[in-house]
Order: sequence, then C-alpha cells, then structure tokens
Amino acid sequence: MTSGRRSASIPRAGLNDRDGKFQLSSLAESGFDPLGRTCRFMLTEEAHHMFVGDTGVGRIVQRTAEVMAASRIENPDQVRDLGVIDLQTIQRYLNFHYSVTLDLFGSEVSSNAASFFTSGLKGRYHETKLQDDHVLTDLTYPLSEVADGRLADNARLRDDYIHEVQLGVDRWNRHIASAGLPDRLTLPHKAFHRAIGNFAGHFVDPDGRVLTEDEWHARRRNWLPSERDYAFVQSLMSGRVVEPGRFANWIAPPRSGVNNRPIDFEYVRFN
Repeated sequence: MTSGRRSASIPRAGLNDRDGKFQLSSLAESGFDPLGRTCRFMLTEEAHHMFVGDTGVGRIVQRTAEVMAASRIENPDQVRDLGVIDLQTIQRYLNFHYSVTLDLFGSEVSSNAASFFTSGLKGRYHETKLQDDHVLTDLTYPLSEVADGRLADNARLRDDYIHEVQLGVDRWNRHIASAGLPDRLTLPHKAFHRAIGNFAGHFVDPDGRVLTEDEWHARRRNWLPSERDYAFVQSLMSGRVVEPGRFANWIAPPRSGVNNRPIDFEYVRFN
C-alpha cells in the first residue's frame, strides 16, 4: 500500500470496518454459544473503528464546507489551494470504499452462508428481531442482476449495511447544508465498481446506468480516486500537528475530547 493510500484510513474505518460489524452481528446470533459470546465482545472493538471513521469523515466534510462557505469558492482546484479536501475528491473516496466494501459480503447467493445458517453457526443481522419462523424453508429474498442492459431489482446482510451507511452519509450532508452549500454526497448504485457477485464483469456508473467497457474506463476518473487525488491528500498529511488543542487545517476539531474531556487534554505525556 502506498503512502497515498494509507491516507484513506479514515473512510476505510467508517465503511470497510462496518462490514465487520454486520458479519460479527450475524455470527453473534450463532447457536454455538462460545462463538456467539465471543463475537458480541468483538463488536465493541468494531464500534470504536466505526466511530473513528464516521466522525473523522464528518469532521473533514465539516471543515471543507466551512472553508468553502467562508471563501465563497466552489472550484475544486481552488478549494484545494485553501488546504482542505474538495467535496468532489471526498465523493470519489466514498465511491471507492463503499463499492469495495460491498464486495466483502461475497456473492448474493452463497452456499456457504446457507450451510452456516442451516447448521446454526450463523444467523441474519438482528435475527431475533425478524418476524418469521427463522427456518426460511419457503421464504424468498429479491436479488439484483444485470439483464438485457437494465438493472432488475435485489441479498439481505448487504442491504442492511447499505441502509446504515446511508444514515451516515445523511449526517455528513448536514454539515454541508449547515454551511449553506447546495452540494451533497451520495452513495453510488450497488452495481457500481463491483468485482464479486451478480454485478461482477459489468460496467455500471454511479447512477446505475449500464455502460460499455470503453465508456466506463473513459470516465472512471470522474468517479474513483486518481493518483493525483491520492498525492494531494497525502500532501496534506505531511505536516505534523502534535500540540494538544491544535488540529490540521483539513479537519475540524471534535465536539469534545475522549470521555468528554477538554479538546486540549494531554492524553500522552512524556516525562
């Protein structure tokens, strides 16, 4: 992993680690009690990862929106010149990490998942809250696939994940709205940039339109981070900010410190 890609650790924590929450939540429903109890304990660690990612992206979006509103500048290159990450780049990072995380759930139809459920090793997300017989002998679930150039709608755990991620995007968008800006971050269609499952091998844009391979590759830089994006974001990481109470220019301060301590609390002391 290049240094430019290491700078993506914040959105990765918010999106990729959320997949871990859903996988662990399903295993926490296991009929094998030691596995279920272990996974419930592990969920506390995932909660910390997701908090770092969700609030981290939110603070980045907040800072960008504040700078754009104060300067009345919307051009992405000019926004970058102000030392913050432009919203278009944030959208491309969101497109990438969201789409590759959808692949982490595996294929929509999985014999392994079915075997784990049947044997009682794994349940569905919030299994005990679902209103059915929990046997699923005659139940069906709609799946999406590409057919005749159109998307015909569709897998359960992944859709629960999508719903929760959308709530996070809505929170980030409130920072943009509070700054009086018209821009909004959006989730790409679940068929976009997929390598596993029903959509693998198809070329679909973020709005769900099926494209030819040439069309997709000609426009992919509009939708996914480029080397230029990675280099720019990494350039912002080069200046160390280590003094208590100070923050890099590209991210807004948190609302409070850990455990409601002051923002300038000295967590690490070197005597």
